[in-house]
Amino acid sequence: MLTFPEEIMLMLLEDEDGKILHVPELTLRCVLSGAVLMELALRNKIDTDLSQLVVIDSTPTGDEMLDPTLQMIIESDEVNNGKYWVEKCALNADEIKKTALNRLIEKKILEKVDDRFLWVFRTRRYPVVDGKAEQEVKLRILDLLFSDKLPNPRDIVIISLVEASGIFKHLLSESEHKRSLERIKQIRNMDFLGRAVTNSVRDIEASLALA
Repeated sequence: MLTFPEEIMLMLLEDEDGKILHVPELTLRCVLSGAVLMELALRNKIDTDLSQLVVIDSTPTGDEMLDPTLQMIIESDEVNNGKYWVEKCALNADEIKKTALNRLIEKKILEKVDDRFLWVFRTRRYPVVDGKAEQEVKLRILDLLFSDKLPNPRDIVIISLVEASGIFKHLLSESEHKRSLERIKQIRNMDFLGRAVTNSVRDIEASLALA
């Protein structure tokens, strides 16, 4: 089974050329941070409500992508809410992204290719080797948006993260996106941490707009 950061990176890939969709850097940092926190929550390492996020099992997961964040929360002198930790742990986002992509390559879902354009700059793309993994997550999530099916806990998390990143605008037509907004909101509200991620991203975008 793929972790949340791995699934998010798959959702970010263009189907045609394997390039990563453009998402504002701070937005992507918060989304990847939230993905790790949600993975820890699903593994019963942390728990959260509207006012606080706490460690309920300090035993390391043995996963190098998750344990630095878990340790950061354990070592904190104060109890803070989910929004605080989404923003705090976003400092590790570069390493999370790198690890997630490397794992997808190791699992032979992606391969790495360097494209050179007029020898001036390089763009990195990740062509899909195993299209099943990418299509499964995308089709599964899109199917939930346009049905009354009850999402499982993992799908609730993915939908919250994808909405926070703005990826749905790339995956859906304008009319489809408008039609799905109420359903997205309904699913997102099923999860405290999902709301924290979305709120963090919106706060950051609002502050940048005022800067």
